[in-house]
Amino acid sequence: MEFSSLRKYTRLKWIIPICSAGVLTAFSLLPADDWQDKVTNALALFGKRYPQEKVYLHFDKDIYASGETMWFKAYIMLQNQPSLTASILYVELLDKDGNVVTKKRLPAQGAAAAGDFELPETLKSGQYQIRAYTAWMLNYDQSFLFYKNIEILDPSKKVPLPAKDTAKADFAVQFFPEGGNMLANNAGLVAFKAIDQNGFPVAIAGTVQNSKKETVAEIKTIHDGMGTFDLTPAAGEQYRAVVKVGTGLQKTFDLPIASSEGVALKLYNRGNRIFYQATLANPDDTAYRRMMVIGQVQNQLVYKALLDVGEGRISGFIPTQGLPTGIVHVTLFSDKGLPVSERLAFVRKADQIDLSFMNAEISTAPRGKSSIELFAPDSMQSTMSISITDADQVVKDPDEHNILSTFLMTSDLKGYVYNPAWYFRDTAKATVDAIDLVMLTNGWSRFSWKKILNNEMPQLKFPYEQGMSIKGTAVTNTGRYPAAGGKVDFIFKNPLDSSTSFSSAEVNDKGEFEIPNIQFMDTVLVFFQGNDKQRKKDVQVTFDKHFFDINQPVSTPYPARVPLGLDNAAMSRFLITANESNKVNRSITNKTVYLKEVNIRDKKITPQQTIEQRYTSGMFSSGDGYTFDLTKETPFQLNIFQYLQSRVAGLNITGDLNNPTMSWRGAKPSLYLNEMPSDVSMLASVNVNDIALVKVFRPPFMGGFGGGAGGAIAVYTKKGGDNQGDQTIRGFERMKKAGYSLVKEFYSPDYAVKKEVHELPDKRLTLYWNPYISVDSITYARTIQFYNNDFSKRFRIVVEGITADGRVGRVEQVY
Repeated sequence: MEFSSLRKYTRLKWIIPICSAGVLTAFSLLPADDWQDKVTNALALFGKRYPQEKVYLHFDKDIYASGETMWFKAYIMLQNQPSLTASILYVELLDKDGNVVTKKRLPAQGAAAAGDFELPETLKSGQYQIRAYTAWMLNYDQSFLFYKNIEILDPSKKVPLPAKDTAKADFAVQFFPEGGNMLANNAGLVAFKAIDQNGFPVAIAGTVQNSKKETVAEIKTIHDGMGTFDLTPAAGEQYRAVVKVGTGLQKTFDLPIASSEGVALKLYNRGNRIFYQATLANPDDTAYRRMMVIGQVQNQLVYKALLDVGEGRISGFIPTQGLPTGIVHVTLFSDKGLPVSERLAFVRKADQIDLSFMNAEISTAPRGKSSIELFAPDSMQSTMSISITDADQVVKDPDEHNILSTFLMTSDLKGYVYNPAWYFRDTAKATVDAIDLVMLTNGWSRFSWKKILNNEMPQLKFPYEQGMSIKGTAVTNTGRYPAAGGKVDFIFKNPLDSSTSFSSAEVNDKGEFEIPNIQFMDTVLVFFQGNDKQRKKDVQVTFDKHFFDINQPVSTPYPARVPLGLDNAAMSRFLITANESNKVNRSITNKTVYLKEVNIRDKKITPQQTIEQRYTSGMFSSGDGYTFDLTKETPFQLNIFQYLQSRVAGLNITGDLNNPTMSWRGAKPSLYLNEMPSDVSMLASVNVNDIALVKVFRPPFMGGFGGGAGGAIAVYTKKGGDNQGDQTIRGFERMKKAGYSLVKEFYSPDYAVKKEVHELPDKRLTLYWNPYISVDSITYARTIQFYNNDFSKRFRIVVEGITADGRVGRVEQVY
């Protein structure tokens, strides 16, 4: 169930009472000075004008094989509330070099969107990354887009991941004094984080030594490479940490030099209260006599207090009874209105959706029917997704990110947090203490206090999209004047459903026009004609490019990492089964079986020649390789080399895509355009939308002039009648416009009904996927039924979702 009709949420109530609690503290009854108002007003302005949107994607599993379908459900939040106004979500699959392998533009509704990526069997194995975002999120630091590292393997090779050479593993240690500063002659807490050369946490142990090599503190990892130690640094002293990892490798790291001036903020998180204390390097320093403590959650002020060192008011507490689960950002300001120290604290509450499974009737028999009830004892509307996979063969990534860890913690932190889902497994003291280590070693960077205090607000280059639009400029008299007062007429033809629609856009004084909030699936043919005020037709129309239509490599802030701790035996089983599943899928396609569930239709061979027969001749009409029919798709890539990237196993295309480096089995492929020898620059200049067919021949290829030990790439430009884009309307120009991506329906067999396709082996690893489920408003339950494949004995069931008041929930169970 979607909750598009709700506009107010009960969860917003926490803002008002907590603000009051902060203002009514004894420290806050003093008259507010201008510097105080400047700080609080800057925060209020930023929170109101620049709301923060977040995205999380729930996938059916963590690791995939080429040839499989990657299913996902997106959840979109705005200021920790369902982003009901979000209308478009962008999802990209990137290779390890940041090249866009494929991408989707999906319609969002009810703070959610569902989609899939069909991974070609020819997709090269390796590390990939998913990036998801709305246009609004591009206005801010792109570190806060959604990223997920995904391992995609070649099932035909059946080779598990290579073992890591731990003997040569390097490591580094970072140190984070609490509050940001080590103060001379003042006891302070120092946190540390140790990582290996891949960025994964590593356990260390050692000592902190002064310049005389005397031990002043012990270092030992508490959780995932993190820990703390107490230190009272002497003025001017250089401290060093001498530490070892398990392999015996020892290294020395310098600690920051302690400052003889300044102030540091200490926090003591006691659950229902967060105690704080300001520590001055020099108590007689008048620059810090009067200070202010600000606590904010999601850019909302939840606490404010004045400190007066001369009167001994240097501490206090922030009540947390009414706060939701999440990060509290506490900042200490000087009386000049400048931030001088800050600390993060995590508030943990039992305010997530209470999800559980009941009445499970699980069948492990081949193709047996199972039933289970999802129970959510809450009448609040919700939208949820469910995946059921083989628990023995579908490998689970030990670096787990889920809806709780993303929306409640990592989406507000800049930097990599390993296995953040672990911190939400329970509320034990060890887990709570470990979360505080994350708060100490990861900084907040949703905004910079210094920037917003100087009124340096984000530049809004991207609108909050409410639908797709067509924008452009119309000029007349060979471009010398804007066609002000004129218009641009449009005819839209959608080949998907053969529909036709009409529209018109007025041209303003600058020659600009726009058709806003248009909605269509797949690709439409856009016919357009510009007219000035006298309805003359000497108007030239140019269109603005949307960022989705511009293709260039992406520089992501999170590097691809080889997964840690994967079980090789399970990986081998997974790859064998995935390979068998691909064979079954090919059989379904080749047998021309009609499956309503997956929209695969029987196609009879017609007298009309196939696209390959029409274009190829001689040795080019045969040979061992791959054929790509571009008349049946609308490629988004810049040129044919980007199109072929990761589509052909063994063919390596790297570097500048306008002048790429190519190799196949150690040799360079030969290039042909319409069966004549060509070169890289010529093929790179051919518009992808003008290409009808590409044939890629495996090495060696001897069909052309001279042949090639590195195979060959043959490109054919379109002939008339091979694409619906050949349609014309008299007096109108034509272009293609990509719309929302089509979403495939998950195939879930019903073995109670006899079908021809059921005669084939069932090798499914994802047994059930449903991106839109909800519970009954009276029983608070939902019954889910699914059929087993031919072999699974254990099933992992995962449900994630959000409610209309912004709470998130997750339940996982193995049966």
